[in-house]
Amino acid sequence: MVVVLQYKKSIKEMNKTVLVTGGSGFVGIHTILQLLQKGFQVHTTIRTLAKKDNVSTALKASAVENISSLRFFEADLTSDAGWDEAMKGVSYVLHVASPFPAQEPADENELLVPARDGALRVLKAAQNAGVKRLVLTSSFAAIGYSINPRNHIFTEEDWTDVHVPLPAYIKSKTVAEKAAWDYIGQNDGGMELTVINPVGIFGPIMGGISSASLDIAVAGILNGTTNVSPDFTMGVVDVRDVAAIHLLAMEHPKAAGERFIACADGVMSFYDVAELLRNERPEWAENIAQMQPTAKEFYIEMSNQKAKTVLGWQPRSKEEALLASADSLIK
Repeated sequence: MVVVLQYKKSIKEMNKTVLVTGGSGFVGIHTILQLLQKGFQVHTTIRTLAKKDNVSTALKASAVENISSLRFFEADLTSDAGWDEAMKGVSYVLHVASPFPAQEPADENELLVPARDGALRVLKAAQNAGVKRLVLTSSFAAIGYSINPRNHIFTEEDWTDVHVPLPAYIKSKTVAEKAAWDYIGQNDGGMELTVINPVGIFGPIMGGISSASLDIAVAGILNGTTNVSPDFTMGVVDVRDVAAIHLLAMEHPKAAGERFIACADGVMSFYDVAELLRNERPEWAENIAQMQPTAKEFYIEMSNQKAKTVLGWQPRSKEEALLASADSLIK
């Protein structure tokens, strides 16, 4: 009898339904992949159902057998249409979708408003649907862009100050995350919020879907169009680990009300990436530009200890993430 009860419980757990917003994005599709592999029922929103076949094809190419457990819904962060339908029967929401500009907008509100209002729109729809917990994908941009990094280790206690001059994208991520926390604080509806703050996201490409970080710092270096190492360094994280930390944060009892930096150990400059690719993928070395090293004063420090300690998260190395990106591009 005990065995039967345990079996029934495991089936009940596996049948939980999770909504992933932005399923046609780099983090979104990897998150869907891991949820399906773990037996979850998955809803995902995409801005247009025209992207449905690309997502399905990419998942099937990754040997997903239970594609029937995935349902697509057309919904956009700038409109209320479609969100209530997408939320039906959902236990958890992984709000991955966020506007990302091809270039700096002339008016920062072109980015700030949809980022903030989109997050609030999803939060309200989730609360109305009785969702247990929403995991919001924010960014290290909301943590590390106004504090003097000298002799400072960035942690989840830090916040970017939106009152200093900032690029619109960095400001938008900070504004959207603050709005989400404010909403939860002002609405005692029982829904929990957890936030993930990834750094530059790399790793294997699925179905031609990649990230802006990958396109600039790996593709650009491999083909020689990125040929200068600017005066900054970046955290690196593998997209598979970003998906994994979302799943951990979704159900871990200690994750509610917390934010977690998602980064591998250490940071890298573009020069470091170029040298890694030159040494580890020598067949591409002639395409890679010779760069001047980035000065050591621009190497920042950030901590992933909270995610490791609280969630038991174990990220891949920054080198593995970058080489996985390179191998996907080469393939």
